[in-house]
Amino acid sequence: MSGNFGNLVLGFGSSVEAPPPNAVTYLVIGGGGGGSESGAGGGGAGGYRTASSFSVSAGSELTVTIGGGGAAATASSGSGTFGSAGSSSVFSSITLGGGGTGGSGGSNAPALPNPGTGSGGGGGNSGGAGRAGGTYGNAGGSGGGGGQYQGGGGGGAGGAGANGGSGSVTNQSGGAGTASSITGSSVTYAGGGGGGAQNQNSVVSLSGSGGVGVSGAGNGADSDTAGGTGVANRGGGGGGGGNVGTVNTSGPGGSGFVVVSYPSSFAEATAVSGSPNLSIAGGNRIYQFTSSGSITF
Repeated sequence: MSGNFGNLVLGFGSSVEAPPPNAVTYLVIGGGGGGSESGAGGGGAGGYRTASSFSVSAGSELTVTIGGGGAAATASSGSGTFGSAGSSSVFSSITLGGGGTGGSGGSNAPALPNPGTGSGGGGGNSGGAGRAGGTYGNAGGSGGGGGQYQGGGGGGAGGAGANGGSGSVTNQSGGAGTASSITGSSVTYAGGGGGGAQNQNSVVSLSGSGGVGVSGAGNGADSDTAGGTGVANRGGGGGGGGNVGTVNTSGPGGSGFVVVSYPSSFAEATAVSGSPNLSIAGGNRIYQFTSSGSITF
């Protein structure tokens, strides 16, 4: 949408055009990583960054890119396949990388995608190592050991993923997300995906839950279920897949998100693309991007 609705400040018998902003507040979240398959680690959350007083210039077009969530591992035979990492989200010069995928089976979680700013995936069961978090993320937990064990939880924006346990332990949750009120109400974003479970010898080994809050992170899978899906535009990791039965698939990560906000005393953007949602709340103009585009002030 574009136009100059709301750009006039009315006085007694006169009008003055509102000036463009010279600084904005932003929130940028990368796409969450997908979980892997076969008693696997949960996906890490996308990188999370917010700041105020970001300088902008009138007439300059600023690019917005929404990173996609990482794909789930689709094998269902316990073959130990990996999901994929999330993609980067961008606002102008600010780039936040996607979250890493989880380790599969007894594997370590793979390396983070460039630029290495998201949260790490959880390690696979049987002791796979979780991946360290990047600049704007946290580490994934390591996989548990023993006869019945779980993959580690993926890292979240607000904390590391839990380590997997053994037996019927259920502590391999994804790392907590982080709350923001930039949209006018508090929402928790970028939680890590829960670790998946490995069941053997008739002993039930339960999966971990997604990161704390309405993070959109997927729960890990139990014996014969698929890992949970990261919710769109929350940047949460997908849940790790289980390792018993015919359904061992993981969950995909949630896509990223970009929000731009500034006081409503300044003019609307002169041009936008990507169909962002524009609202006014708390005395601020708020542009919420759920797909890629641009904004010009």
